[in-house]
Amino acid sequence: MDGEQPQVRPFGTAEIIEGKLYIQTGHVKKVAKQIAANPKVAICAYNGQQWLRITATLVEDPRVEIKKAMLDANPSLRAMYNENDDNTAVYFLTNAKASFNSFTSDPVEIEF
Repeated sequence: MDGEQPQVRPFGTAEIIEGKLYIQTGHVKKVAKQIAANPKVAICAYNGQQWLRITATLVEDPRVEIKKAMLDANPSLRAMYNENDDNTAVYFLTNAKASFNSFTSDPVEIEF
């Protein structure tokens, strides 16, 4: 949310680290401030056959080793981020509910 206005934010980084789904952004970005104010998120993706909808709560993980793992998996980000800076923010999803949907089969729901 930006005030009372819902916003859609693209995230190009998503990695499984220590069995958790993580995303990354910068503390200086508006989205980081919005997550701090309301950490509940909704994610939607489509692979050409199924829609994936996830609702979850984001939790920031300040550990340097997690930031490093995210940046190592996405080396193009190193031009803007460093695991030792105060800008790199990584979040993992908790209380997540995912729903896989298509026109040809019943929905599949999981929690993680």
